[in-house]
Amino acid sequence: MFLLRRYVCIFTEKLKNQAELYVFLSVKFSNCNGKRKVQYESSEPADFKVDEDGMVYAVRSFPLSSEHAKFLIYAQDKETQEKWQVAVKLSLKPTLTEESVKESAEVEEIVFPRQFSKHSGHLQRQKRDWVIPPINLPENSRGPFPQELVRIRSDRDKNLSLRYSVTGPGADQPPTGIFIINPISGQLSVTKPLDREQIARFHLRAHAVDINGNQVENPIDIVINVIDMNDNRPEFLHQVWNGTVPEGSKPGTYVMTVTAIDADDPNALNGMLRYRIVSQAPSTPSPNMFTINNETGDIITVAAGLDREKVQQYTLIIQATDMEGNPTYGLSNTATAIITVTDVNDNPPEFTAMTFYGEVPENRVDIIVANLTVTDKDQPHTPAWNAVYRISGGDPTGRFAIQTDPNSNDGLVTVVKPIDFETNRMFVLTVAAENQVPLAKGIQHPPQSTATVSVTVIDVNENPYFTPNPKIIRQEEGLHAGTMLTTFTAQDPDRYMQQNIRYTKLSDPANWLKIDPVNGQITTIAVLDRESPNVKNNIYNATFLASDNGIPPMSGTGTLQIYLLDINDNAPQVLPQEAETCETPDPNSINITALDYDIDPNAGPFAFDLPLSPVTIKRNWTITRLNGDFAQLNLKIKFLEAGIYEVPIIITDSGNPPKSNISILRVKVCQCDSNGDCTDVDRIVGAGLGTGAIIAILLCIIILLILVLMFVVWMKRRDKERQAKQLLIDPEDDVRDNILKYDEEGGGEEDQDYDLSQLQQPDTVEPDAIKPVGIRRMDERPIHAEPQYPVRSAAPHPGDIGDFINEGLKAADNDPTAPPYDSLLVFDYEGSGSTAGSLSSLNSSSSGGEQDYDYLNDWGPRFKKLADMYGGGDD
Repeated sequence: MFLLRRYVCIFTEKLKNQAELYVFLSVKFSNCNGKRKVQYESSEPADFKVDEDGMVYAVRSFPLSSEHAKFLIYAQDKETQEKWQVAVKLSLKPTLTEESVKESAEVEEIVFPRQFSKHSGHLQRQKRDWVIPPINLPENSRGPFPQELVRIRSDRDKNLSLRYSVTGPGADQPPTGIFIINPISGQLSVTKPLDREQIARFHLRAHAVDINGNQVENPIDIVINVIDMNDNRPEFLHQVWNGTVPEGSKPGTYVMTVTAIDADDPNALNGMLRYRIVSQAPSTPSPNMFTINNETGDIITVAAGLDREKVQQYTLIIQATDMEGNPTYGLSNTATAIITVTDVNDNPPEFTAMTFYGEVPENRVDIIVANLTVTDKDQPHTPAWNAVYRISGGDPTGRFAIQTDPNSNDGLVTVVKPIDFETNRMFVLTVAAENQVPLAKGIQHPPQSTATVSVTVIDVNENPYFTPNPKIIRQEEGLHAGTMLTTFTAQDPDRYMQQNIRYTKLSDPANWLKIDPVNGQITTIAVLDRESPNVKNNIYNATFLASDNGIPPMSGTGTLQIYLLDINDNAPQVLPQEAETCETPDPNSINITALDYDIDPNAGPFAFDLPLSPVTIKRNWTITRLNGDFAQLNLKIKFLEAGIYEVPIIITDSGNPPKSNISILRVKVCQCDSNGDCTDVDRIVGAGLGTGAIIAILLCIIILLILVLMFVVWMKRRDKERQAKQLLIDPEDDVRDNILKYDEEGGGEEDQDYDLSQLQQPDTVEPDAIKPVGIRRMDERPIHAEPQYPVRSAAPHPGDIGDFINEGLKAADNDPTAPPYDSLLVFDYEGSGSTAGSLSSLNSSSSGGEQDYDYLNDWGPRFKKLADMYGGGDD
C-alpha cells in the first residue's frame, strides 16, 4: 500500500494580513469504485475557493488571529449526486524553528505495496492499494537544484540490496534528465526549473530490482503536476484592431471584438483575463463614447452623438489583465482599437445656385448645355454623396437629360433630341438633385434640392429639304427629249433668314434628265427606255441637290423615282438560238419558245410561223404551236443530210399593235442511234468550229515555234562568243599558270618619262600642316612648328651645293622636332646629268682605307655614327 507524507501548508506571520489568492492546501477524494467526477465546494465561498483539481485558495485579504479558523469542503459525485465533507482547520504559526523546518521539509515516502504471500498453505491477499495522489510541483522554482521531491522505498530493502530507477518522459525519455533518482536511497529529485506552458504533467514509473536486475516490486506510477505560476502576460492577437460604426448609432450598438490570450492555465486565475478601456481619443462629444465587455472583449457604444462630419475616427487603448483583472497581482498588456465612423446619408445635396444658364445650337445632340454643381457634406464617392439628377418640369418632349459626373458629382445637362430654333427659342427647366440612397431616419432636412436651368437655342443655317422625298411619277417609256416631266423643289427651314435655293443634278445614271437651277423643273434630254439596265423593277432613280447661299452654305438631296409604263417596242426572239435533231423526223423534234423584253400585255401569247422564202424552209421543215409560249419544229421530209442549217422563224407577240420579228434558229442535223442520240458528234463539232477559233489556234502554234527558234539561235550565239574569247588568249601568255620573266631593267633618269618640273618647285609641295588627319604615314615627322630650313633657288649653281648642305645640317641639328628615325626628304632636281660620282665607288674595303673621315664629326650628331665606323681606327 502506498504511503504519502505531504508538506504541511500553514500561514506564517508574514501572510497573516495578506492571504488573497494564496494556495495553501490541496484536497483529493479517493474511492474504491474507480474514478469519479467530483465537484468541490467551500462552506465559506467569500473567503476560500476550491478549484476542480482540489486546490484551495484564499479569495480575499483578511487578518488571521491566533484562534483556529475552520471551514468545510464538500465533495459531490456529479453522476450519483453522493456528497461527502471534510473539515479544514487553519492555524497561525508565529515562528519557524529549525526542528519545525526539518519537519516541514521532511520528504514524503512512497512504499511499494506488498505482494501475495503464502500463509499456512494458503494464499493471503494483501490489502487494497492506496490511491497515490499526484505530486504538485510549482513551475519556475529557483532551487537549489537538484530539489528533492519524494523518496521511493520497498519494505524488502531490509533483506535485499535493491536498486531504484524511474522511467518515462522527463527521466529516460525526451526531455531527458529533468528527474533523477538515487539508485540506492530511492530519492527522486528535479534538476531544473519546470515550465508548465511546455509540459503541464509528467507520468513516471518507479522500479525496484535486486543487484542482479531481477524485478522485486511491481512498477508504480508517479504523476507530477506542474503548478501554474503567473509568469505570462496577456497577448493580443493583433496589436492594432480596426472596426467601424455608422454615425448616429444608438447606445448599445455593437462595434467590434478584441481578443487576447494568456499562456498560463486558462482554468486558473493566472489565465483569466479581464478587459477595460484605458483611454479614448478624441474625447468629443463625450470621453466615454464606448465601453467594453470585460470578459468577452466586445466593444459597444454607450453614448449618442457619433457624427462623421465632426469626428471621423476614434482611437481606444484597450488593456487586458489576468488574475481576473486584479490590478495588484495581475499582469497586463495593451492594444490599440481604431474605430472608424462610417458615413450615413444625413446630409442631402444642395445646389450652389438657384438658377443655371446654358445655350445650345439647334439640331445638335449629345452636347453639354450646362453644369449643375451641388455640395454634400457626406463622405465623397459613396452612395450617400453621389447625386442623382432629374428634370421635374419644362421639358415635356424629353429633349434633355442630366448625367452625373462620377468625379465632381456635377450634373451635366445634355441635349438628347434635336431642337428647332423656329419652334422653340428657349427652355426653362426645373431640376432636382437627391442622393442614391434615401436620407437616414430622423433627419430634418428635405430629401432633395431644386434649381432652375435656362437654356437658349441658337439659330444656325439648316439644310434645305425636298418634299416629298422621294417623289414618284408615272410616265410611259419612249418619251422624246425635251419633254417636261415635273417640278421638284426644296424648302428652306430657316424662316428668319432670307436665302435663295439653286438646284443641280447629282445622280442620273442614264443621263436622261436635266433640272432648271432656279425653279426646279425636270425635263428629258433623251428617250426613256424601260428595258434599260439602269431601270430596276420599272423604276428609274435620279438624285438632285438643293443648295442655299447661307453662311456656311448648306445643301440637301432629293430622289425622283420615275415609274416607266411599258409600250410594245421590243420584238420577240426565238429561244434557244441553237438546237440539234436527227436526219429523219423520228424519233425526236425541237421545242422552242420566244423571248420578249416587254411585259404583259405586250409579250405572249406568241404566234410562230415559217417564212415563204426561201421555199426550202417550208419544204424541209414544219412548225406546230403547242401553247401560247411554246412551239415544236420538225422535219417535213423523210431524210435530211447531216449539217448545220439556219431556219428563220416568224414570231409575233400580243401587243397593240402587235410586233413581229424573223429570228434565226441554227439547227444541227446529225446521224442518230435508236435512242435518238447523235453518233457523228466529232464531224459536227468540227464542222461547227468557227473561222475565228481556227485562226486563233494557228496563231498560238506559230508564236510557240518562233519562241523555240529564238531560244535555239540564242544558245548557238552564246557558244560562239565563248569560243571566240578562248581564241583571243595565247596559251603562252596566259598568266594563270605561268611564271613571267622580266629581263629589262630600263635606263636611268633620262630614260623615264617623268614630270621633273615638280622636283624643281619644292615650295609648291603641300605642307604637312594642311594634310587631313588620319592619312599621315608612320615614318613622317609629327606636326610641329617647322624650323626655317634654307631654300635653294630654282636653278642653283653647282658651287652653291656645299653651302646649301652645310646650312641644312645646322638647321637639322638645332631642330627639336627631329624624330629619331629616318624621315622623308625632298630633293631638288639636279639637272640632266649628275656631277657626283657613282655610288659604287664608295666601298669600305679597298678604296677608302686611307681616307680621313674625321670631318664627319663636324657635321653633327647624325654623322657621328658614320665617323665612328670609318674614322675610328682599329676600334
